[in-house]
Amino acid sequence: MTKILIIDSAVTGEASVSRKLTSELAARLRQKDPTVRIAYRDIGAEPIPHLVPDTVAAIRGTADSAAAKETLRLSNELVAEVQDADVIVIGAPMYNFGIPSTLKTWFDHVLRAGITFRYTEAGPEGLVKGKRAIVIETRAGFYSEGPATGMDSQEPHLRTLLGFIGITDVSFVRAEKLAFGPDAAAAAVETAIEELRGLAETELALAA
Repeated sequence: MTKILIIDSAVTGEASVSRKLTSELAARLRQKDPTVRIAYRDIGAEPIPHLVPDTVAAIRGTADSAAAKETLRLSNELVAEVQDADVIVIGAPMYNFGIPSTLKTWFDHVLRAGITFRYTEAGPEGLVKGKRAIVIETRAGFYSEGPATGMDSQEPHLRTLLGFIGITDVSFVRAEKLAFGPDAAAAAVETAIEELRGLAETELALAA
């Protein structure tokens, strides 16, 4: 049985294109394999608290206050969800050329030395191995090629964060030009849906 973790980070609710696309992928996965197990965390609707002086030590395993203990509990829970999944699906809209702060905070709780990565004499080593990730990116503009590529602080950041913990098998599905008019937006969403259908049918290789 394949286990999927879906993370939505958009803060725009039902208006979110990335949410539409993660829902589409979930439906396709269930259609392909009714036994697939899908866990879901909505960090856009229920944001993870940003780290503050009273809680940041918890990420290093120290919990002296009630707030730090709660942070450590949450961090352990988030890490366990990642470790339990075979495939991690991330809905990541572009906000101001980067990822939502809610998603960055999720990574702040998941990237933990000695737990999801470690430092060695040869450099850092990711400890979350043997997993795939599908990142669904939604963008008002066009950043995958052309003059605006240098403004893309979204995809390179996500690739770095995932790779740092050992997840290097990553597929990026982009819905771009969403602010270029209704026709361009509809075409972008349909193209992304077709890519997701292909991933559900072939790359994920879910058992029927």
